[in-house]
Amino acid sequence: MSIYVFVYGTLRAGEINDLAQAAARRGLPPARHVGPATVPGMLVDFGDWPGLLPVADGRRVLGDLYEVDPALVALMDEIEEYAPDRPGCFVRRPVLARPLAPDAAPVACEYYPIDPAWRGTATDIDGDDWVTYRQARPGRMPP
Repeated sequence: MSIYVFVYGTLRAGEINDLAQAAARRGLPPARHVGPATVPGMLVDFGDWPGLLPVADGRRVLGDLYEVDPALVALMDEIEEYAPDRPGCFVRRPVLARPLAPDAAPVACEYYPIDPAWRGTATDIDGDDWVTYRQARPGRMPP
């Protein structure tokens, strides 16, 4: 049984926690890239990584939709430091992702928004894409 996940930050291809590379390092089945998609939300900048805050005002965040083996979700939980029984910055939640492919139906998936209580002084990101934002900001960090 596979699971769909939406990634928007460091788990995207070419980023520091690239999902395909993380799976390969652990000997896990590779994730199948379904394509680009969006979910409701806004991005905030924590410096080395973004956070996604769910919003209901029409804003959306761009990322990638993957079909993964459940073992890969456990690895993602580890990377995001998520455990359902303890508080943390990231939470894993269900969401409907909207694929960018024409006529594609929404896909029920898991994603990792941040708990708003952990936002602190993270700066709002005006755009919808972490990778584009990271590459354009002054003093940018390589992936």
